[in-house]
Amino acid sequence: MKTNILYKLGIAALLAALLVLTGCKDSFLEVEPGKKMTLTEYFSTDEHIYEAVAATYHPMRLFDWNGATYNPINICSEVMTDNFWAGGADLNDYTYWHYMEDFKADPLHTLEGIWKQCYLGVKNANDVLSYVETGKDKITAEHQKLYTEEAMVLRAFYYCQLWKFYGYIPVYMKNLTSPYTCEQSAPDAAYDAIITSLEEAIAIGALPMQWDDANLGRVNRATAYMLYAEMVMYQNDESRYSKALEYMRQIISSGQFALHDDYAALWTKEGEWTKESIFEINYTDGPNGKRAYGGGVGNVGGTWLPRLISPEGGVAADGVDNGWGAAPVRTDAYDKFASGDARRDATCYRPASGSYKPRYEDTGIWLSKYIARSANLQNIAGATDGNYANNLRIYRYAETLLNAAELLVRTNGSAADAQQYLNLVHHRSGLTDNKAATIDNIIAERDLEFMGEGKRYWDLVRTGKAASVLVPDADGYRKNTWSEARKYVPIPQAEIDAAGGGLVQHNY
Repeated sequence: MKTNILYKLGIAALLAALLVLTGCKDSFLEVEPGKKMTLTEYFSTDEHIYEAVAATYHPMRLFDWNGATYNPINICSEVMTDNFWAGGADLNDYTYWHYMEDFKADPLHTLEGIWKQCYLGVKNANDVLSYVETGKDKITAEHQKLYTEEAMVLRAFYYCQLWKFYGYIPVYMKNLTSPYTCEQSAPDAAYDAIITSLEEAIAIGALPMQWDDANLGRVNRATAYMLYAEMVMYQNDESRYSKALEYMRQIISSGQFALHDDYAALWTKEGEWTKESIFEINYTDGPNGKRAYGGGVGNVGGTWLPRLISPEGGVAADGVDNGWGAAPVRTDAYDKFASGDARRDATCYRPASGSYKPRYEDTGIWLSKYIARSANLQNIAGATDGNYANNLRIYRYAETLLNAAELLVRTNGSAADAQQYLNLVHHRSGLTDNKAATIDNIIAERDLEFMGEGKRYWDLVRTGKAASVLVPDADGYRKNTWSEARKYVPIPQAEIDAAGGGLVQHNY
């Protein structure tokens, strides 16, 4: 089920912010004509703080296209893996992805949108925390805790992306004031600050394990637990493995989540917010599809992702719209799937030969999970390119099971439980053989289960496999081998310049 609550509240939050600049009539939010309000004055009631909470989700919805660059968060890491190419028209199309694909990114050819959107998300989350503090006399103690925990989890989510992609980042828990400078943290220090803050958020205990239908799209306790496990496992933080495992088992034992029977159906409209969904970024088409070039309502509508990653010209016979040819699936990735694995065709779309116009690095294989299907673009009011109704899946219950299996192995826990969790995922694919619960088998299963979802690169790095897997290819597209120095992409030069000496570029 898809809810519109965040879209509606996002608009309200944007309108509310305008009150800082102009007066309004009695009929509009009951503000007297000519009276100006500060942000603190406006965001001092439960209703308005709730709007600020909703606005904190806005930046993540614009990862795909923020008006300047295309940076869908799943594809931005997948182009550095062994499963996808950057694609597009040529090397001058999505240039930064081609540089990242070949591990030769530089400050002028790197991810800009992730940096901008995540720091906007941090800013919005810190605003919520400030508003809760100044308005605490006007909201219930229950909502004080709820909004505080929700904002802190969202802040940790944004910081997690910054930490994984860039490593060397400023981390601040209160918004900066003049002269707007903050010490740049090294990766380990950044991790310590973020994970500690996330632990403080989880300790509040106000978020439900899962929301009701009217609130789907908000982070829940399970999201906080999954984020915690993601960070701990990427950092290889053995001191926190047991806690991460405990959180995975809480999700499993809650009864709130389960594997969806049909893997392919997960990627349809009906597959959004099934029992398997822990956190998704909501998008919609229809009359609310109002995202547009150079305008529109950014917090209302669909996503650009399907247009980016579909074949040029589309394939009408398959109900697939025109695309821009980015991120084709590598042939080697398709060949990883065993015959009879339902995930292969659910992940890899192979149109008939000659049915579309090939572009650069074409393999004839596309990411079916987010392909530009005509059924996901209906009666839109904005740009046809940017209003596909494909929710972006961030955390699924399948990952909870595989996290639990891996953490059990790493902590010498129950081998039987680890094997059970691993094979629940493996067997859902339609395969009947049993897999032993080893780290190699779990990472291989993650590769197949989450292909195209933005998990693979981080798995290769954290398990020490990147240097042996991410190597030059036979086609000559990737000429360089990954090394530890390539773990973090360069900080955009525009951000280095804007910081006036406050940011130092790491050695890429």
